[in-house]
Amino acid sequence: MKTTTNTSPIVVTLDAGGTNFVFAAMQNGGFIGERITRPSSAHDLDKCLATLIGGFREIIEALPEAPAAISFAFPGPADYRNGIIGGYLPNFPSFRDGVALGPMLEAEFGIPVFINNDADLFAYGEAMGGALPRINRRLEALGAAKRYRNLLGYTFGTGFGFGFVMDGKLNLGDNSCVETFCLKHRDYPQYLVEDGVAIRAVKRVYGELSKDERELQPKDIYDIAEGLVGGDVEAAKEAFATLGRVAGDAMATAATLMDGVIVIGGGLAGASKYFMPALLEEMRSQISTMSGDTLNRVQMKVYNLDDNAELEKFARGNSTKIKVYGSDKEVVYDPEKRIGVTISDIGASNAVSLGAYLYAIDNI
Repeated sequence: MKTTTNTSPIVVTLDAGGTNFVFAAMQNGGFIGERITRPSSAHDLDKCLATLIGGFREIIEALPEAPAAISFAFPGPADYRNGIIGGYLPNFPSFRDGVALGPMLEAEFGIPVFINNDADLFAYGEAMGGALPRINRRLEALGAAKRYRNLLGYTFGTGFGFGFVMDGKLNLGDNSCVETFCLKHRDYPQYLVEDGVAIRAVKRVYGELSKDERELQPKDIYDIAEGLVGGDVEAAKEAFATLGRVAGDAMATAATLMDGVIVIGGGLAGASKYFMPALLEEMRSQISTMSGDTLNRVQMKVYNLDDNAELEKFARGNSTKIKVYGSDKEVVYDPEKRIGVTISDIGASNAVSLGAYLYAIDNI
C-alpha cells in the first residue's frame, strides 16, 4: 500500500450492528472500494475485538493510500470522547464491563480513532451535508434572507435517538450524554418517551387498539394503514398518530431549549404521512399560565418543510421595514420567529456515515 499526499483524506468507517459489522472507506463524502461484512460475535468479547481489527485491516490493505483516521458510530452508554464503551448494551453484552475500544484501535493502526453515538453522527451528517444545507438552498432560491445554522436530529427506530448541532459544531455535552429518549412519555409520565416513539410503541399501540394477535412489524402496520393487507386500518393509522403526538411533545421541549430546524430519519420515517400531522399539531399546541392566559407551547412558529406551500410561507416570513430612529434609513425587520420539521432525504444510514466521515475530517 502506498502513501500519497492526496488533499482529500480517506476515512475508514464501520456500521456496527449487534449481528453484523459492515466495514467501509470514504473519501470526498462518498464511499470508495468494496464494503466488507463480518459477523459481530457480540456475545464473545475476544472474537468481537478480533473481528473489528481484522475487518479494519482488510479495508485498509485494499486502499490506494493510507487512511487518515477511523471514524464510526457505536452503541452506548459510552465515554465517547475517550473511546471507551461500557455499561448496559443490549446488543453488545460482552462490553458491559468497559472496553477501551478507541485506544485499542489507535494502538493497532497508528491513526486517530473517533467513536460517537449514531444519533449524534446522524445530526452532524444532516447539518453539514443533508437537511440543513438543503433547506438553506431552498430559502435562497425562494429569495429569503434568513438562513439556519442549528439542527436537531431525531432517529425513529429501535430507539428514539437525538443529536444537536449548533452553528456547525456537534454538541457532545460534558458526559457524552445529549439525549431526549429519557424525557417523560406524554401520556404515561411514569414511562420513558422512547416507549411511545420506538418500533415497540407502534407494535404495542396497534395490538392494543386492534386486538390483532399477529406478530406484526411496523412495515406490516403501515401496509394495513395503506389498505394493502388485511387488518384494522384505523388502528394502524392511530398507532402512527400516537407516535407523532408523543414525539411532538418531546420535540417541543427540545426545540424550546435549542431553537433549530428538526430533521427526522430512521426506519419509521417512511410513515411520516401518518405521524407528521399529529406531531405538528402537538408542537403547535398551546399551554396555559396559572392566571388563565394561553401561549404557544413552542414560541417559534412550526412549519412542515416537506409541504411546498408551508415552505414558501416559511421562507416569506413576516418581513417589514422600520425606520432607524433619528435618520432616513430603513432596516428590514422580521418579527416572526420560526423553525421547521423535515424528513431526511439522504436516509439515516447515509447521514450517519457522512457524519462520521466529516467529524473525522474536522478533527484530524
